[in-house]
Amino acid sequence: MSELTQAQKTELEAAAFRRLVSHLRNRTNVQNIDLMNLAGFCRNCLSNWYREAAEEAGLSVTKDQSREMVYGMPYEEWKARYQAEANDAQKAAFESSSPHKS
Repeated sequence: MSELTQAQKTELEAAAFRRLVSHLRNRTNVQNIDLMNLAGFCRNCLSNWYREAAEEAGLSVTKDQSREMVYGMPYEEWKARYQAEANDAQKAAFESSSPHKS
């Protein structure tokens, strides 16, 4: 394979990002706390990274807008439809991994 141009790399990265977002939208059974416990990030993290990238590019994207981009609907609607209360084991795993304390 020949060397990719920066534009090609960006296109491929954007396609992978879109596929990840689509996958997460379709896997509503996977709770954010499970993602945090296993991977150290969740849908909210992804939406924050999106918003931060927009800000770095000089674009104004609100927290609600970035979350809707990731969730495919307003965040409060997604929570009402799909988010379950975390059980004690999930909470304990989250506390022991401390993903947001770094």
